Amino acid sequence: MRAASSPACLSPLLLCLCVLQRSYGTPSPPSPTFTHNQTKLPDGDKDSHHRPKRGWIWNQFFVLEEHIGPDAQYVGKLHSNSDKGDGSVQYLLSGEGAGTIFTINELTGDIHAKKSLDREKKSHYVLHAQAVDRFTNRAVEPESEFIIKVQDVNDNAPKFPDGPFSASVPEMADIGTSVFQITATDADDPTYGNSAKIVYSILQGQPFFAVDPKTGVIRTALPNMDRETREMYSVIIQAKDMAGSVGGLSGSTTVNISLTDVNDNPPRFPQKNYQLYVPESAQVGKAVGKIKANDEDLGVNAEMTYRIANEEGAAMFSISTDSDKREGVISLRKPLDYEKKKAYSLNIEGVNTHLDPRFSYLGPFKDTTTLKLIIGDVDEAPVFTMDYYIMDVYENAPARTEVGMVTAQDPDSTRSKVRYSIDQNPEGDALFTIDVDSGLITTTKSLDREEVAWHNITVMASEIDNPNLVSYVPVTVQVLDVNDNAPYIVTDSAFVVCEGSKAGQVIQTIRATDKDNFANGRFTFALPEDLPANPNFTLKDNEGKKNTHNNKTTLLPHVITHITFISSLPLLFLLFF
Repeated sequence: MRAASSPACLSPLLLCLCVLQRSYGTPSPPSPTFTHNQTKLPDGDKDSHHRPKRGWIWNQFFVLEEHIGPDAQYVGKLHSNSDKGDGSVQYLLSGEGAGTIFTINELTGDIHAKKSLDREKKSHYVLHAQAVDRFTNRAVEPESEFIIKVQDVNDNAPKFPDGPFSASVPEMADIGTSVFQITATDADDPTYGNSAKIVYSILQGQPFFAVDPKTGVIRTALPNMDRETREMYSVIIQAKDMAGSVGGLSGSTTVNISLTDVNDNPPRFPQKNYQLYVPESAQVGKAVGKIKANDEDLGVNAEMTYRIANEEGAAMFSISTDSDKREGVISLRKPLDYEKKKAYSLNIEGVNTHLDPRFSYLGPFKDTTTLKLIIGDVDEAPVFTMDYYIMDVYENAPARTEVGMVTAQDPDSTRSKVRYSIDQNPEGDALFTIDVDSGLITTTKSLDREEVAWHNITVMASEIDNPNLVSYVPVTVQVLDVNDNAPYIVTDSAFVVCEGSKAGQVIQTIRATDKDNFANGRFTFALPEDLPANPNFTLKDNEGKKNTHNNKTTLLPHVITHITFISSLPLLFLLFF
């Protein structure tokens, strides 16, 4: 072999690229660019002609994925310029897939792929090429590494692995409001051709929504979408590869879009006038009725407060809001009286509590209604003219002496006749009786003030038409005093006067009492006129004089009397009364 004067005259092993074109229009691979990969000759090999070192001239091989057909796919050719075509050069192939996926004709160097390849599973294969002398097994060309790259074809449709999706957007949103961004994946090669270039479009959901063909951002396409009219939208988005051109593969998914609520609806009472019956016996502080305004919004946007707008209604009734049912609960402030007022009219207002200034032009966010309360007449128990009675009667008065009179009336419009009775104490004597028709109270026997000065009784009044309705009133009877008790002395009847007592000395104080009261209980002291007078003693009646002791002034009761010794006695006298 002659030495060459330039690299082009070297004996390279040409790696020839042969790419089969698929029928569905996959672009051809770029023209190969050859490079020189310098390798050393085997050890011990000397070039007697001093020629340059040999080198492989090679480029990447390409093989189409998903090849179908009865014949193996031609990949390329290995060739050495040392090959004279006499079969002395043998071509060998080793590395990934050698012998199982890729085969080589040892005489011609032609490489074929005998299996269909999938780029998405393995995108390239690293192999080694070698040319040897068939007879000596000596390397004609040094071993070199090269790559067979699996060329992509559009065999994967775009997918939405996480679909279907859910999204939401506020109702009444402006046109172009971003709702959701959707992203499809394509397993094809994004760096080669348009197999993985995706374009988005909307198949279902127009004219309400639109999708950006490049970014997949879904936006509102209509203004003033109303949740109360329609809340849910099912939007179908398609992703198509090959930049959306004819023949591209596509996939689709569903995005369920819901409109969230905003406060764009004011409260509304279903009726402008209501009536409510309330018995006059209704208890103060208790609920007597309910009223409700409807609001098509949800949650806090539907919350409202109620108030009574007119003074007369607000004076008698109050209204509060039931947060769970959003009702206005009407309660009674003051007692009702059918006989005084038979009806009340309430002007009730319902107002939203959470206003959105963006929708103030839709207002006002309140409504009013009129509630007429009809007061029902209830058969009430008789009512006494006084809350309690105080009467008096003299002691020792004969039985059936008049004490006093109580009066009760039926407060109802029927003015039913009233009957009276005394609630007798089962353990006591019946000292009083009452006329069932007039209410006149009389005694049943003579009373003694000194025994009981005050008597408490209870008088009952009931309607003849309805005896179950009973009223009670307390009556206190004072027993007035008469002078029917004589005074009596409570001091011992015997006094001892000691010898040597001085004249003027008080030898005894006599006390007396009278069970009668006030003027009837006054008395004086005196020595009995039917007994002979004793010149040695005097009796002094205090007669209610004042006494001062320890800086305190008290009135001496007339019941205290002093006995004073007048002259000295040689003997001890024993006095008797």
